[in-house]
Amino acid sequence: MPAPAPAPAQAGVFGRTTQRTRIVDGRARKTTGHTKPMTAWNVLIRDHHPGYISWEQYEANQKLISENAHMQRRTERKSARGGRALLTGLVRCGRCGRTMRVFYGTQSGHAHRYHCRGDDSHVGGWLCIGIGGVRIDRAVAAQIVEAVSEHAIDAAIQAAEQSVEADNDVRQALCRELEEARYEASLASRRYELVDPAKRLVARELETRWNTALERVAHIEDRIARHDAAAARRPEIDRATLMALARDLPTAWNAPGTDARTKQRITHILIREVVLDRDDATNEALVTIHWNGGRHTELRVSRVRTGRYPADHQPNPVEAIRKLGGQLPDRELAVTLNRMRCKPADGKAWTTVRVRELRERLGIAAFDPSLPRAETISADAAATRLGICVGSVHKLIRKGVLPARQLMPSAPWQIPVAALDTEALKTGVREIVGRRPKFYQRFQADKTLWLPGL
Repeated sequence: MPAPAPAPAQAGVFGRTTQRTRIVDGRARKTTGHTKPMTAWNVLIRDHHPGYISWEQYEANQKLISENAHMQRRTERKSARGGRALLTGLVRCGRCGRTMRVFYGTQSGHAHRYHCRGDDSHVGGWLCIGIGGVRIDRAVAAQIVEAVSEHAIDAAIQAAEQSVEADNDVRQALCRELEEARYEASLASRRYELVDPAKRLVARELETRWNTALERVAHIEDRIARHDAAAARRPEIDRATLMALARDLPTAWNAPGTDARTKQRITHILIREVVLDRDDATNEALVTIHWNGGRHTELRVSRVRTGRYPADHQPNPVEAIRKLGGQLPDRELAVTLNRMRCKPADGKAWTTVRVRELRERLGIAAFDPSLPRAETISADAAATRLGICVGSVHKLIRKGVLPARQLMPSAPWQIPVAALDTEALKTGVREIVGRRPKFYQRFQADKTLWLPGL
C-alpha cells in the first residue's frame, strides 16, 4: 500500500479533552469532551512523524486564522480589514476586557467610534463604554511616529549590535563545550581500545560511554549549525537606510496617497493591543498601548465635550439681529437665536417680544412679506415635496446638488423653489431612494398598502 501523504506539522497528541464534574440536585454529573488548551494537553510530541511544514509555521498559521476569525467570540486581537479606523482589531475594553468594535458614522464621512457592546449575548444585556476614535487614532499615530524616530532607530541598532555580541558569546560557549565533548569522546575511545576483549561486561560499559560521548558531540555540532544558520538568516543592518526611513516616516505617514490599510499594517507590526477606558470626572480617554517589544505607554486624550458649540457659530445677539433682522419674521428669528445658543444677558430664552424689542432699539425694519423676494422654502418643506427625509436634503446640499444658502451658521436653509425641478436634483433623489430597502420604496409608492384607513 502506498504511504500516506504527510500532514502539516504532524505531532503525537494525547489528552486534548477532559471531563468535568458538577453537582446537580445533590448528585455528581460528569460531562466529557471539553477541549483543553494546548499547554494543558497530557502528551504533545512535536514532529512525531513527517509533515510538510514545521511546527513554528503551523503555530503561526493557527494564530493568523484566529486573528482572521472576526465573527468568533474570542478575546485575541484581530486582523486589520481596511476602513478608516487605525486600531481595527487591536482595541480592548479597559473595564470588561472584551474586544471593542468599530462603528463608522454615516453623515460626517470621517468619524468613527470604538464601542464595547459588553454582554450582548442575551437580550437586554448591558452595554459597556464607547469612545470616539478620531482623537484616539491621532494620539496613537503620534506615538508610532515618535517610536520610529531617529532616536528609536539608533536604539534599535544598538540593541541589534548587542544581540550580535550575545550570539557570538553563545557560539564561543558552544565551541568550548564541543571541544570538551570531543576530548571526552577521544578519552572514551582510548579506554575502549585498551580494554581486554575477554572482559565483555567492562567492554560493553566502555562502549556505551563512548557512544554517549559521540552522541553529545553530534548534538553540540547540530546546535552550532542551527545557531550559524539563524545568524546567517538575520538581515544586515544598514544604518544610513534606517535613518533615512526614520526621517521620511512622518512625511510618508501623513501623505495623501498613503492608504489606511498600509497604516494599519504598520500599526499591527508595532503594537500588540490598545486598552481603552474612560475617565468621566476629567472627560478624558485613558489609552494604554502595549507594544510588541514588551513596553507600555499610557496616554490621556481629551474627549469631545458634548453639547459644545463652535465659537464662530455663536455670535453676539446684536450681530445676529443686524444680519437676520428684516430677513425673517420675529418668531423664526427667536427660534434661530435659541438654536444658536445666542442668549441675552440675563441668560433666558429668546421670545418674539424680546426679538422685536431689540430689533426696534437697533432701528431695523420688521420683516415685510410683500417685498419682492425669490421664492424659497425650508429644508423640512423641501423634504416633504421630494418625499425624502431632512437628512437626505442636507446631504444633497453638502454635495452641491441642491442649491441653498444660510444667512448665518445654524440659520434656516433657504432653498429656491425653482431648484426642485432640475434634472440633477431628480437624479440625486433617485440615487438616494434606490439605495433604500424595497419595502420602503413600496411604502413611498403606495402608502395605502401599509397604513390602513388612508
